[in-house]
Amino acid sequence: MSSVPPVAQAAAAPAQNRLSRTLKLLGPGIIAVLSWLGAGDLITSSVAGANYGYAMMWVLAVSLLLRYLIVNIIARFQLCNNKGMSILEGYAQLHPVFAWFLLGYALLMGHLMNAYMIKGAGESLAMLLKVDYPLLCSIFVVLAVWMLVGRSIYSLIEGVMKALLAIMTLAFLALAVMSGPDVGGIVQGTIGFSIPANEGVHGALLVAVSVIGAVAGSVANFVHPYVMRQKGWVGPQHKRIQRNDLLFAVFVGIIINLAIWIVGAEILRPNGIEVNTLADLGKALEMYFGSIGWYVFFVGVFATLFASIAGKTTAFPMLITDALQHVRPERRERYGKEFHKDPAHRWFLLFILVTPLIWSFPGMPDFVTLTIGVSALNIVGLPIISLGLLIMSNQKSLLPKEYRNNWFENIALFFATGLALWVAFTLALELFA
Repeated sequence: MSSVPPVAQAAAAPAQNRLSRTLKLLGPGIIAVLSWLGAGDLITSSVAGANYGYAMMWVLAVSLLLRYLIVNIIARFQLCNNKGMSILEGYAQLHPVFAWFLLGYALLMGHLMNAYMIKGAGESLAMLLKVDYPLLCSIFVVLAVWMLVGRSIYSLIEGVMKALLAIMTLAFLALAVMSGPDVGGIVQGTIGFSIPANEGVHGALLVAVSVIGAVAGSVANFVHPYVMRQKGWVGPQHKRIQRNDLLFAVFVGIIINLAIWIVGAEILRPNGIEVNTLADLGKALEMYFGSIGWYVFFVGVFATLFASIAGKTTAFPMLITDALQHVRPERRERYGKEFHKDPAHRWFLLFILVTPLIWSFPGMPDFVTLTIGVSALNIVGLPIISLGLLIMSNQKSLLPKEYRNNWFENIALFFATGLALWVAFTLALELFA
């Protein structure tokens, strides 16, 4: 017989129901931030911290704010426009050139983003197996993703991968706390708005651009509306839950990125360790937690990359097929809006998954350099993305007043456009000087 009085049980039931509902609401946010936390965030934040301490912390703060604003505006447009348009339809109705741009840009960036992730997954798996065949391990990763994507068993494996990633994240959080972060230095770097002198292999401006590209400018932000639709969020009634979900995801992203940055600044930098390979980053956990820290790091990195590869291999073909059907409307009429019915979808999936293997061949750029370079390349698309978003998120014919941008959002999109143009121009001058 239960020792809990019936009245207490009755009172506890609503609390348990509220807790259950809350956890269900937070679930999508956790999935979103774990999907965003790919190698781009991991490498760029650690390199910035290890090479430059907290001097460029402002770049991370600005990038995370822009990520929230851009993704929130994208989501709000899709949920609240009065014609039921997807975000890509919103761009296409401005001018056909936007659809053409997103088609080419998503193809290019889908290939390149999977390139460094497949390369990194192969290297981390080779380290775990203690074999000197990273290319074969990368091929195994591609085959595994191909066999799992779209099949019911993948959801189980994805859950395991995210659990392993969560363990690595907790290890970085513990390590960041144990390292005794310089709070004053973090605050000073956040409001400093300066680019320090170059140190290490990767220049300060390139690292700054890669942080902005990996966080704020990533074309992966465009896959969020497709995930929303799969969740059943399709109208203005879902705007509040979407916003809270996104706020939670960005908050967790701030904590994780900050922890990785602190590890770079407080552990790697004082010990003279530059992040030129995955093993360099793993040294931080190994120094504090021994061999178990080493295994936690590489298992977590492999889980992060594998889940990201599978996620992007699923989402990018939908984005690309959607763009293709906007520049070739007859395909939409023939195959409908279920993208997997369009034969091009499978070919795009193969392209996104298989062609990146060429970057894993000997003689190609190393994993860290490739990650930083591709993350920086994201900045190329940010001006067009933010400018188009600025126009369509203020269209009176599509959005009621309460769903159009406020003055802060408009200023932020102007700022994102200007920032992207400035850093791209400055970086080009530095590269070709």
